[in-house]
Amino acid sequence: MFKTLEWTEAGVVLIDQRKLPSEEVYQVFRTYQEVAQAIKDMVVRGAPAIGVTAAMGIALGVKQIEAADPVAFEQKFLLICDTLAATRPTAVNLFWAIERMKKVFYENFRKGDFAQLKRALEDEAIHMHHEDVELNRRMGRLGASLLPQRASVLTHCNAGALATAGYGTALGVIRAAVEQGKSLQVFADETRPFLQGARLTAWELQKDQIPVTLITDNMAGHFMQSGRVDCVIVGADRIAANGDVANKIGTYSLAVLAKENSIPFYVAAPTSTLDLNISSGEQIPIEQRSPQEVTHIKEARIAPAGINVANPAFDVTPNRYVTAIITERGIAKSPYNESLRKLKE
Repeated sequence: MFKTLEWTEAGVVLIDQRKLPSEEVYQVFRTYQEVAQAIKDMVVRGAPAIGVTAAMGIALGVKQIEAADPVAFEQKFLLICDTLAATRPTAVNLFWAIERMKKVFYENFRKGDFAQLKRALEDEAIHMHHEDVELNRRMGRLGASLLPQRASVLTHCNAGALATAGYGTALGVIRAAVEQGKSLQVFADETRPFLQGARLTAWELQKDQIPVTLITDNMAGHFMQSGRVDCVIVGADRIAANGDVANKIGTYSLAVLAKENSIPFYVAAPTSTLDLNISSGEQIPIEQRSPQEVTHIKEARIAPAGINVANPAFDVTPNRYVTAIITERGIAKSPYNESLRKLKE
């Protein structure tokens, strides 16, 4: 089984998701600056994976601080946190992980033992890694209860082991259902422009020997209309207090199509993805990425030179299109302002 990310004495090890499925390459990132760049460049992606990777980046950066003066030590720590926070704006797990590491930092900083502080941050990052895998498995078991014994499931982008510390959110629900003996067929959207469905989801499901059919994004409506999709399951990068969901661009279109065709639309995400500090999806920042992701596939140009390009990485699905939100603490349904808050209590 592949590993999405790993803490080692040499540094943070990540599978380079840009090279999949043609190459399975692992890289060691030896400084917090390298970890930050890896997040920005999408060597690692997926909200939970970004959060755990950022925690490891903080632990690595603090491990390498040599300052003995408390003021200088704290300033370097805050610079590390700010550098990682500036990598990708939409996934709330990134900021959740940073705040969690800050809490551990200040709990130990007051004691004045910097060696112990460094060990505590390393332990917390490793704990977050293991914790993420376990809560994904728990989420998968809960979500699997929503699926019939035989089902055809449509998923978008990659919300599998590659998007987490292991096992997956949306794909975790699919994996758990298969482990329970259910018979599933998966449709994987290719997910333009970065092709996470074609490159990553299809690769993961093939490795697990779960039947998967790859389709282009604009085929989804056809398969829903023709009765070949029983439900849609996606992940999330941020969920507002009212249940509005930010996920990979194209998710909103699928949700509207699912509603039109009376197909359940499920979102699977850990409670760390819930941002109850914002009332609706209108307040979620949407990352804008490089035009080259649209004009090129890898190094091959597919559009005219000089063409104007828009490339938002995410869209927001209003809560009225969401049938249920699956978390490790339970399944939330409308009204989400009430059900999501109970899960966070």
